Amino acid sequence: MNGNRFDEASRHCVIYAVSDSAGETGEAVVRAAVAQFTNARTEIRRRPFVTDKSHIAAIVAEARDEQAIILYTLVLPHLREAMAQHALRDGVLAIDALGPLLDGLEWRTGIKPEYRPGLNHQLDADYFRRVEAVEFAVKHDDAKDHSGILKADIVLIGVSRTSKTPLSMYLAHRKFKVANVPLVPELKLPDELLRVPRSRIVGLTIGKEDLNQIRKERLKALGLPDTAPYAAPDRIERELTYAREVMDRLGCVVIDVSRRAVEETASLIMEHVRNAGVQPF
Repeated sequence: MNGNRFDEASRHCVIYAVSDSAGETGEAVVRAAVAQFTNARTEIRRRPFVTDKSHIAAIVAEARDEQAIILYTLVLPHLREAMAQHALRDGVLAIDALGPLLDGLEWRTGIKPEYRPGLNHQLDADYFRRVEAVEFAVKHDDAKDHSGILKADIVLIGVSRTSKTPLSMYLAHRKFKVANVPLVPELKLPDELLRVPRSRIVGLTIGKEDLNQIRKERLKALGLPDTAPYAAPDRIERELTYAREVMDRLGCVVIDVSRRAVEETASLIMEHVRNAGVQPF
């Protein structure tokens, strides 16, 4: 490494997310961490449903050979102990993301954990509500079915490429039934939209330059020239002006999505509708 520990090769890091369940929690923690290292090359490998010590030994050996990091969310104490022992023996950095919190909760509450992997993924009522909300968002995307506008917890409106669909899906996973309606000057507004309480409608807007760039990238992805009318500045100006007029007419809250992550915009939407008394079904 030419005396420099942090050469190009060392900047590549493999992280194992190991779990005795599906491993989604561990992977989410790893992704949240690696997002802070934009110049590092990272590779996440999920190892779910680890149920015996021999499996743990094999994973640790693999991680040792790759100089990898292990983050584990193992519920069962004997598996956590085995992971700690094997990692110590093989000189592997292994981080217990669940054990200390389990121990802390037991100490604070005086109640022993259930020690059953996968409890947070049970097929309970919340799970089925989430599935129903996702199905609702798919069915009522881009105003495919106008009847959903009146049934929705949240109705998103905005011009094309203001993140209506990704926001609908994100909010659906939070159990909100979401319909979204594209605002196009040449298309008549659905009559149902005029009958929705304004507290349930959220208008999405965006800066002209940002929208122009997003639409150009979309055209390129479709193999079309970025000079198409869809991305033309005058067309964008016309659409945004029309959208503002519609939102003013409806009296709805308006959120600027320019350079905002979907998660940030979704948080603003959820805060608004909850303040208005709208809760997920």
